[in-house]
Amino acid sequence: MLPCTCGLWRSAFHTLKTFRASPSARGLCIPTRAVCDAETIFALSSGHGRCGVAVVRVSGPASSMVLRNMAGLTQALPPRTALLRRITDPQSKELLDRGLVLWFKGPHSFTGEDSAEFHIHGGPAVITAVLQALGSLEGVRPAEAGEFTRRAFHAGKLGLTEVEGLGDLIHAETEAQRRQALRQMDGELGRLYQDWSYRLKRCLAHVEAFIDFSEDELIEDGVLNQVDSSVCQLETEIERHLKDERRGERLRTGVQVVIAGATNAGKSSLLNTLCQRPAAIVSPIAGTTRDIVETSLDIGGFPVLLSDTAGLRDSSDSVEREGVRRARQRVEQADLTLVVVDSTQLPPDPQLVPAFLQEHLSTVLPSLSPEAGMKAASDRVLLVLNKSDLVPEEQRERTEGELRESPGLPPACFLSCYTSTGLEDFLTVLQSRVKTLCGDPLSGAPSLTQARHRAHLQQSVQALNQYHQYRDQDLALAAEGVRLALTHLGRITGRVGAEEILDIIFRDFCIGK
Repeated sequence: MLPCTCGLWRSAFHTLKTFRASPSARGLCIPTRAVCDAETIFALSSGHGRCGVAVVRVSGPASSMVLRNMAGLTQALPPRTALLRRITDPQSKELLDRGLVLWFKGPHSFTGEDSAEFHIHGGPAVITAVLQALGSLEGVRPAEAGEFTRRAFHAGKLGLTEVEGLGDLIHAETEAQRRQALRQMDGELGRLYQDWSYRLKRCLAHVEAFIDFSEDELIEDGVLNQVDSSVCQLETEIERHLKDERRGERLRTGVQVVIAGATNAGKSSLLNTLCQRPAAIVSPIAGTTRDIVETSLDIGGFPVLLSDTAGLRDSSDSVEREGVRRARQRVEQADLTLVVVDSTQLPPDPQLVPAFLQEHLSTVLPSLSPEAGMKAASDRVLLVLNKSDLVPEEQRERTEGELRESPGLPPACFLSCYTSTGLEDFLTVLQSRVKTLCGDPLSGAPSLTQARHRAHLQQSVQALNQYHQYRDQDLALAAEGVRLALTHLGRITGRVGAEEILDIIFRDFCIGK
């Protein structure tokens, strides 16, 4: 005879209520498949400015009415079929343009709602006329910024990480950024976090079940040992994911490359050479550059934010002193520093050059002095020995040989910004270093791309530490640690719910049969 399960159901319901009432469960962004807004919206989905074709998108319950009124359709248009139509003003019946119209029946659309698209000519007057005509229809309004994507998220078409990937793809300026954004938009990062979330839900469900039902002998032995093992493994995986040296974030926002060095070493000339335009003033007068000069570059498909800085020296000029302060601050924030040295200032004896450069680096970059571990930090520095055209060839070759035999120094490249001699070799080294800093967006596990993700993952690890801390003292507090970790993961993906915990409890332990 089966035992009465009324008490078990009440206990399980109490578990669900406790999760919902938990401070960590409140404020979660939980998408639903319900339509979040009954209004129909429209917007120009292609870029602004003159173009051959512009796309105007409509989404919402009145989309079919919009098609009938604007394109003169008397019968339903087959979904995903382009039809050339006369597009007219629904009020005056004036011809606005001739273009393609398409119909997407919900939920098989980007937003999950009934949607329509007008592919019209991209002249500003045509676009304005079509948008004004759409705005004159009752129950139709212009979309707010990002509203189409927001509706796709609420309809379950996209997770938060996929939404962020879509935004990154739209703003991608280099090939590597495109690859990383496309991979995230495809859901790889979201699936990784969803897998962690599912495993945490399972851990939490088992702990909750042990708390509520262990006295009734409905829970098998060793459940908590399995949870211990799973939590430790998850903690290890998340920590490994966090130890990525910010490669994905660098790739998304750009590698911070700073040009630093003494006055008149040729820093501004190097900036102009790399960006192939006179971005900075070049003058034989020392101290010409006083402020930070920035430019964005594409180095081998990777984004770089290149900064020229004031020459580092002591000065009685208050403006120049401020420039030097800003230069040192920017160097501290840099991912990679190009230390420019005037080759004519090197010792004539090549054997003395390594020691000279070592001393010079400790002056320009105090944080990378030998005492601070020059060898360990040399991957953040490239030496650019400029004005190489003014150095005798024999001396330059002997110096290069000495530098190759000095492993304690960062890589050094002879370069002449005046003649471009050595530029190709320098760009090869620079591209290799930038690629190392960003990593390959297509290989290995998907990378962290947002500071928001990093913050929540760090908080998840801290919460899992709470589980270990209270595991043998207070199982309820230990469970709260797992719940907090799950909450932070849910805030990354936008998907976590109390009902899923209850489902696992009843499925795994057959409670209430």
